[in-house]
Amino acid sequence: MTHRTHVPALGATVLGYPRIGPDRELKRALEAYWAGRIDASALHEVAAALRAATWTALRDAGLGSVPSNTFSYYDQVLDTAVLVDALPARYTESGRTPLDAYFAAARGADSLAPLELTKWFDTNYHYLVPELGPDTVLRLAGRKPVEEFREAAALGITTRPVLIGPVTFLLLSKSAPDAPAGFDRLDLLDAMIDTQLELLAELADAGAEWVQFDEPAFAADRTPAELDALAHAYRRLGEAQRRPNLLVTGYHGALADALGVLADAPIEAVGLDLVAGRADLVGIASIAGIRNKTLLAGVVDGRNVWRTDLDEALAYCATLLGVADKVEVGTSAPLLHVPYDLDAESGLDPALRARLAFARQKVDEVVLLSKALSGADEVAAELQESRRALRAREGAAARDQRVRARLDSLRPEHSRRADYQVRVEGQAERLGLPPLATTTIGSFPQTGGVRRARADRRAGRIDEDEYRRRMRAEIADVIALQEDIGLDVLVHGEPERNDMVQYFAENLAGFLSTEHGWVQSYGSRCVRPPIIHGDVSRPAPMTVEWSSYAQSLTERPVKGMLTGPVTILAWSFVRDDQPLGDTARQVALALRDEIRDLESAGLRIVQVDEPALRELLPLREADRADYLAWAVDSFRLATSGAADSTQIHTHLCYSEFGDVIDAIDALDADVTTIEAARSRMEVLDDLHKIGYRRGVGPGVYDIHSPRVPDEAEVTRLIGAALDAVPGDRLWVNPDCGLKTRGYAEVEPALRAMVSAARALRTQVRG
Repeated sequence: MTHRTHVPALGATVLGYPRIGPDRELKRALEAYWAGRIDASALHEVAAALRAATWTALRDAGLGSVPSNTFSYYDQVLDTAVLVDALPARYTESGRTPLDAYFAAARGADSLAPLELTKWFDTNYHYLVPELGPDTVLRLAGRKPVEEFREAAALGITTRPVLIGPVTFLLLSKSAPDAPAGFDRLDLLDAMIDTQLELLAELADAGAEWVQFDEPAFAADRTPAELDALAHAYRRLGEAQRRPNLLVTGYHGALADALGVLADAPIEAVGLDLVAGRADLVGIASIAGIRNKTLLAGVVDGRNVWRTDLDEALAYCATLLGVADKVEVGTSAPLLHVPYDLDAESGLDPALRARLAFARQKVDEVVLLSKALSGADEVAAELQESRRALRAREGAAARDQRVRARLDSLRPEHSRRADYQVRVEGQAERLGLPPLATTTIGSFPQTGGVRRARADRRAGRIDEDEYRRRMRAEIADVIALQEDIGLDVLVHGEPERNDMVQYFAENLAGFLSTEHGWVQSYGSRCVRPPIIHGDVSRPAPMTVEWSSYAQSLTERPVKGMLTGPVTILAWSFVRDDQPLGDTARQVALALRDEIRDLESAGLRIVQVDEPALRELLPLREADRADYLAWAVDSFRLATSGAADSTQIHTHLCYSEFGDVIDAIDALDADVTTIEAARSRMEVLDDLHKIGYRRGVGPGVYDIHSPRVPDEAEVTRLIGAALDAVPGDRLWVNPDCGLKTRGYAEVEPALRAMVSAARALRTQVRG
């Protein structure tokens, strides 16, 4: 292996940065463009301003290397598919502009369904899944990384373009629907590498000194063939004559065997996740190739909001000194997953604020650690202040002895219900539902009036009584609409909920909600994850008033709607001073009490959503059993206090379910509604393989796209589901909640769904 001489210093850096805008400027511009209120040039202007502001802020903060090509209008995986001409032809036809073809793949268009959407590793970020086949001809079809590099250079900033690594891109893709059974996506590896070689040459000619390749797929278990593909890719890329220096990162966990592969590759630097992947420190000194590399020590957590223990971080960096040629300080993962700036939060308790760090503060931590690692004396005071904050944090977590005593008193029977066959008979008699029962997942469109009511209440323009009157009026309208459409099981529509996790966080002790802590979930969709900073308990009922009011308006059953303990944890920033399972069980006890109160108020069905069950699954097989044990136990602890005649539903969406299919069964929910429309009912094969025998509702309407399915399309999907599930156990429902859609889309889609179910119901009965 050859090594370059005079490799320029990489410097302190971050692997990526939030891109939606500190005030969600990109979200607003995207939605204005989709609605036709602005044109493409106005959208591009907003994007350019956000990029310039990010690069300038990172340079001025003192980073030695500023990343570029981390901006995206929707998703970085989709960007890569466009870059290498891997967008399916159906999106580029019909005379669409390149931008509108891009959005058609992301959101659908007319009768055209979008690409499948799924979770990015174990995060709440969603990516669009490329479709590849033997007929896919990869070529460098775009110049986005080069254009953004030059855009930054015009501002006087030399950036480090960031690319999704060729192996990770192929592993995250799926086979196209018409691909033969034996097709292997890695067959396209050399073609993918060819596009990257061409791009590297252009970036070198433009003046780039470093390029970052992200290979997070190797934080998961990988086969020998996949490790060989990694070695092959970076041997070819590293041996290129015209290229910048190469940094290859593998975040979201330890690289394990892939670390040795990259150490032997002719590349200049390797990035380590030393928050989730500290196992890489074991034995690293014995990996000979590391001695010739720069190691980027990812010691500042890119996934959570707690301040870094700077002394601990420096200790990890110190273990690498002498092991590698150079050691630089960085983040463990891109900062895409944390909010922009703690300074935007004006109402935080000072003691809690002192324990937190958002993206902007994490950049400062990286710079400070880099100075400390180099022996700079001027950081001594800042290190001491960090130690004081850490000591204050250790004593500040709110502990509730009543909650802890209740957990200590739990016995196995608290997580068990009667056998499903016993339950289902009583539920059938109590509910009287037809085969192919129709329902929705929970939320209905959040209208301008609903949002204004919440804003008016928050600003003091209306009092609590007026707010409740408006919410009740909205619930009454939603119930009336569902009855008119003909749905069998109704929901109250959740108008009072700003978010399915944040709402509960605002009603549970131990949580903090931010004002501006927005994080991108996908496209223009942003969430404000709450922060769990202490023991969790339920001071008062949270949902009973709204659900019982809805039930009083109709003879049809109304579902009580709760978010499950795993999802509440997954979509929050969680305290890291106790095991996740302990926090999950605290949340479960609060939900258990809520279910009992819903039953007492007359609710016959309660849905406990766990869309994040797959999301938190550890990437390494060896770590999964413990997670699945506490995840399943916390759900069952929450639901097992319900009467046998109360039907417990759960909902899961937008994940690859095969790895958790046994856990889904172990949840022991009476009915499981699940995303299936974009993935063409693939999940039913997994359920069939394990002999799943309870109720299931595979989604037949993709709500993440603005397109409206017609009755024929829904009929085909229900028919496909009936091939795998008997009609008496099959439910008909959308993929997910309807909050982000408008009534002009929702109403015709639901009418088509109900009409299709009724038509097929006669066949099932016959």
